[in-house]
Amino acid sequence: MQQQEAISRVTTGMRVVDSAGVEVGTVDLVQRGDPNAVTVQAPAGIDPGGSLNELIESAAVEEPDVPADLAARLLRSGYLKVSTELARTGAVYVLADRITAVTDDGVRLDVPAEALPEEE
Repeated sequence: MQQQEAISRVTTGMRVVDSAGVEVGTVDLVQRGDPNAVTVQAPAGIDPGGSLNELIESAAVEEPDVPADLAARLLRSGYLKVSTELARTGAVYVLADRITAVTDDGVRLDVPAEALPEEE
């Protein structure tokens, strides 16, 4: 299924099931991908020698709340934020290319829940 077509059919509140049929949780946020997304612009006054993670934190980017390299991939491809009791932080992120089906019953993924990155 095409990434953008699949993610465009997802709505908040949908049930998410992993590749093993385990219910992961429900969709909390749907973000379509932007292949041209610029994930970080250095704000004025920030030390250019600082780490990318420090730069992300200083820019107060709220979503996605993951390490910078993963955030860039999520923003470019599109992603779901899923509320779940399976993660200690209460939420995981799903790259759009991990969606195998979107039906009336919910969203099916091609990876197990343990493989999904947790919100920080």
